Amino acid sequence: MAGDFILAVASMMIARLKDNDVTLTLSQVMTDLIQGEFMQLGAKETENERFAHYLTKTYRKTASLIANGLKAEAMLAGADPKLSEIAFEYGRNVGIAFQLVDDLLDFISSTDAMGKPTAADLKLGLATAPVLFACEKFPELNPMIMRRFQEPGDVEKAFELVHKSQGLEQTRFLAKKHCMEAIRLANLLTESPYQKGLLVMTDLVFNRMK
Repeated sequence: MAGDFILAVASMMIARLKDNDVTLTLSQVMTDLIQGEFMQLGAKETENERFAHYLTKTYRKTASLIANGLKAEAMLAGADPKLSEIAFEYGRNVGIAFQLVDDLLDFISSTDAMGKPTAADLKLGLATAPVLFACEKFPELNPMIMRRFQEPGDVEKAFELVHKSQGLEQTRFLAKKHCMEAIRLANLLTESPYQKGLLVMTDLVFNRMK
């Protein structure tokens, strides 16, 4: 109910802006979030489809809020379409990197640091980037993914195989790649304390430990 209340208040605040383009942009966030939740309920058969599915879900559930939020801010500030698109793409890359790091920390951070149990995603039946990368070396993970780690011992075995693979390193590399793209986009902007803040943000996202 608290979430519903926050959404209602946010919707009223957006309506008071009386800017149709901004309203449409921010409405896309909710559409993406719901579609991402539905995507999370399913799993793809092939590895290539599965990773594309994961990245699309990650955008919709996490990155869309940041990307469209920054785009809306740029539009409200009177930015031209090109600058608004830079803001969107910066947010998209930071958002995807944020989720990749989150998926990584689920395997390497302590319960105290994260504020939630480690391997929480596996226990929820979710195959995140480290698991999907680990499939390249350990194809026995595929049937576990399809049954959403529901059989006894699946979670523990998947956790072990991820650590034996290059899945964590590959996930970190992909997160770094998205952060570097965000940095490239931020460097297209005029130098200012705010532009430097965007550069600092990418470092905070990549190096966070909780």
